[in-house]
Amino acid sequence: MEPSYFLTIIWALIIGAAVLAYVIMDGFDLGIGILFPGLKVGSERDQAMNSIAPVWDGNETWLVLGGGGLLAAFPLAYAIIMSALYPPIIAMLLGLVFRGVAFEFRWRDPNHRAFWDLAFSLGSLCAAFCQGIILGALLQGIHVEGRSYAGGWLDWLSPFSLLCGTSVVVGYVLLGSTWLIWKTEGTAQVRARILARQSAVGTLIAMVLVSLATPFLDHAYWERWFELPGMIYSFAVPFLTALTAFGLFRALWRRDEIAPFIFSLGLFVLGFIGLGISMYPFVIPDQITIWDAATSERGQIFMLIGVGLTLPPILGYTAWAYWVFRGKAGEGGYH
Repeated sequence: MEPSYFLTIIWALIIGAAVLAYVIMDGFDLGIGILFPGLKVGSERDQAMNSIAPVWDGNETWLVLGGGGLLAAFPLAYAIIMSALYPPIIAMLLGLVFRGVAFEFRWRDPNHRAFWDLAFSLGSLCAAFCQGIILGALLQGIHVEGRSYAGGWLDWLSPFSLLCGTSVVVGYVLLGSTWLIWKTEGTAQVRARILARQSAVGTLIAMVLVSLATPFLDHAYWERWFELPGMIYSFAVPFLTALTAFGLFRALWRRDEIAPFIFSLGLFVLGFIGLGISMYPFVIPDQITIWDAATSERGQIFMLIGVGLTLPPILGYTAWAYWVFRGKAGEGGYH
């Protein structure tokens, strides 16, 4: 096999890891935004905001790496996906911008804090819902003819993509609420526990519904999950998901602080692995493989050197930020 074969796999893993890192890291602060109206004005909301203030900007670094990496390493896939999914992608970006502006202005404009709190929540909800729609639209397939998108403006809109959008929203609420269990105290933590129990049930229901619907989208999905030899490898995912779900509910029942968030991350990681099983080796299901969409070998090598130089400082900064702000986020800040 040529070196480009393995380079393409490496780049697929890099982009997949960046997307997963974004979903996990930005997922909990988007989840906090979505559940924000369920927190009382004052101490509870201030603790929630203080808990993510030191890290939320850095969390979005991974979105840039994932999107920029897709453009650089798989330009054909980037062109087709963007053409097919412009409306939800633009809506997602606008939601992220609106959420970011509201995050900053709620502190600097206290006279209109109620408005900025609402904007923070709606921006987070919009971004999370659109991310789920993008995932669902990609899974259900994109109409490609030759090397171009050949579908319509609203092909992304379907019951399945709406189900995925709702599922991501509920999952992010689970991440956000378990993060608050870990990082807050007093009534904010009590309220977060209630929200975590509710969203844990909702997340598992959503995962089951999406998992049951996905194999019926395309026979290739069915083969990977329910026919030999793929079934041998894929069976581990639902088994581990069930164990992780048990651990999550046990941790919530025992009123643990850190464990619920760890188990929630585990559910997302396993869901992402399941997505990889369904799609590999296609970047656009049953249309474009990762090798079809990849840029030249020289281009991949050049970019790999760049990632090798920039990724360690990013990982170091991220780890340092989370370590420094590892305590509780009180009303007046971390302690």
